[in-house]
Amino acid sequence: MDIVAHSLWAGLGVAAVARRWPVSTSQARTAVALAALPDIGHLIPIALWALLGGGTWAALQGYAFATPGAEPWLPSAVQAWSHTLHCVMHSAVVASVVTMVAWLRWRWLLVPLAGWWSHIVIDVFTHSSEYYPSPVLYPITDRGFDGIAWPTPWFMVLNYALLVVAAIWLRRSPRWQPR
Repeated sequence: MDIVAHSLWAGLGVAAVARRWPVSTSQARTAVALAALPDIGHLIPIALWALLGGGTWAALQGYAFATPGAEPWLPSAVQAWSHTLHCVMHSAVVASVVTMVAWLRWRWLLVPLAGWWSHIVIDVFTHSSEYYPSPVLYPITDRGFDGIAWPTPWFMVLNYALLVVAAIWLRRSPRWQPR
């Protein structure tokens, strides 16, 4: 799924949770940021290469907006770092460890971590085996599942239509009373 849609789904999720339990503004913002982070994180090595190592802005844009099989050439070290960050940031195994630590030490992070979890869960189903499959079980395996390729036009229309429906529903439905 695209970064904007991930952020919007996380924002709607936080809005729904905030109807029932208290959610601070910083928790809400962090949840939305963590929903976008997995797709931004693996661009960092490419951005550093573009800025400092002889790469170009066009290569960064080409990678960020590539269609399946049309990714630009990258140096092997840049490609390896980008791939590793993609795997780490899309891993339910890694997210589970981080969530357990947060549960024990920093419970205020649990709502923001839901943004990251939403990204992982959504991407399992919205990435095909040909288009950055989500390695949800990394580091056990870096294989992903074969879902719907999110840039498929009918899916993009459906996804954004569902975002609009969810936003309208949240806006019009009665608010729950906090406990």
